[in-house]
Amino acid sequence: MPADYVIRTSDMLQVTITPPAIVPMLMAPGPLMGTSTNLMVADQLVCLLGDEIPMAWRGPMPYTAPPFVTPGMGTLQLMLLPTNQTMQTSNGKPILLKGATFQAMFNVSVPAMQPTPVGPVPDPVPIKPGTAQFITTNATVKAG
Repeated sequence: MPADYVIRTSDMLQVTITPPAIVPMLMAPGPLMGTSTNLMVADQLVCLLGDEIPMAWRGPMPYTAPPFVTPGMGTLQLMLLPTNQTMQTSNGKPILLKGATFQAMFNVSVPAMQPTPVGPVPDPVPIKPGTAQFITTNATVKAG
């Protein structure tokens, strides 16, 4: 597996949910927080497996999917690829790497609603697909 740039605290996660679904909290990249206890890159803690979702995005988030304009709620799930992580480290978890773009899913827990004269109609699609990628300013330290 080729080496790639190590992800660390202050690097970002960019998530793109496929339209028409709109998740306002995911419109801008979210900052990552590393939990490594002994590995640092440029004075920032390295991100380990489990750090891939920014703290603000770990709980339910509102979404709409026109014509379902009354917001519903859902949670973000990521499917990391082998290129997005190293083998297990001395921290007991793999290190996150920039790697390739990977799959993201927004799992609906409360469907958005479409207002109609006979009452609201729920969004019938329980999973909103998307993609995600790590954005790093680390251009020096690689791992594999």
